[in-house]
Amino acid sequence: MKKTLLLAGVACVLCSTNALAGWNDMTKATKVYIGADYALDSYDFKGSLDDAKKTYHSGIINMGARMDRIGVEVFGQWSAKRTKDMAEGEKLKTKVNAYGMDIYGYQPLGCEGKYDLMASLGVADYYFKGEYADTSHSANRIGYRIGAGAMYNFNEHVSARIMGRYAYIGASSLNHVAEMTAGLRYNF
Repeated sequence: MKKTLLLAGVACVLCSTNALAGWNDMTKATKVYIGADYALDSYDFKGSLDDAKKTYHSGIINMGARMDRIGVEVFGQWSAKRTKDMAEGEKLKTKVNAYGMDIYGYQPLGCEGKYDLMASLGVADYYFKGEYADTSHSANRIGYRIGAGAMYNFNEHVSARIMGRYAYIGASSLNHVAEMTAGLRYNF
């Protein structure tokens, strides 16, 4: 019995040492980054917001972590307010903001590690608001996102990225969003 307990204790120590070494290797390989993007969004408004402008310029701030070929990123996105002239001098004002999280897959290209192809899946909370005359309509809705893009790594700290995304929202006033983004990342 004592020999069994001794062997079990030795096995636990060896396994935990190997697991700790694996964890240390993984944390050393993790790159944490911050980034900023410009986005050109095309919104498919309908219902009470059907007459709103369809394209919006927005800024995105994000931060994430990459472990070799997989990563996770959180973001906040803020659009400029758009105004459209309507009948009798009234204006329809609209604005869209979002925040959420994406999971990325990376495929390095070439031997130097300068280029990466990327794909993403994510979820975001979209907030949209429209004001016309004395009425306003606003809503929050969860949207599901899919994207693809490429990244160029200037060095180990700075990289540039372009992405195309489609997000399905399915709200009564906003069906989906198509967007193109371009931005820079700083890796710590």
